[in-house]
Amino acid sequence: MPLSPTILESLSTMPTEFERTFRLVPRAQWNFKPVSWEGIPGERFTALEQACHLRDIEIDGYHVRIRRMLEESGPDLASLDSYELARQRSYSSSDPEHAIAAFRAARVQTVGMLRQVTAEQLARRGTFAEYGTVTLAGVIHYLSSHDRQHLACMQWLLGRMASA
Repeated sequence: MPLSPTILESLSTMPTEFERTFRLVPRAQWNFKPVSWEGIPGERFTALEQACHLRDIEIDGYHVRIRRMLEESGPDLASLDSYELARQRSYSSSDPEHAIAAFRAARVQTVGMLRQVTAEQLARRGTFAEYGTVTLAGVIHYLSSHDRQHLACMQWLLGRMASA
């Protein structure tokens, strides 16, 4: 069975959904950090850092994982240390316009790769760090879940900002 059009549509629209949500954050609040991060549904990143994280995890994480699942037999897929990437790449002083544009371009590439996969390729197996044995289809669902998680993080941050 090929990849679901629903998943492809969801993946395709994520950059726009994220950008719309990011635009709700006043510029002065791009690096807002709440007193407590308790309850955040994902990584403890500011709105600006969320944008940079999505860009980097798409390119350095999911592009690599998808390619390896397609090209290698039983690859070991590593997790990335998101907080270390944020530190190394100075997320807090990045340009969100650039980060969102780069995320959008990277996601177009991701969806382009995925539109070509066959049912046989979706069944290919590898090992993905804390998830254990996965299929390519599983990795794609984790990517979709990751998207939803970061949209939820943005809403959580907006809630904290509105309540501060």
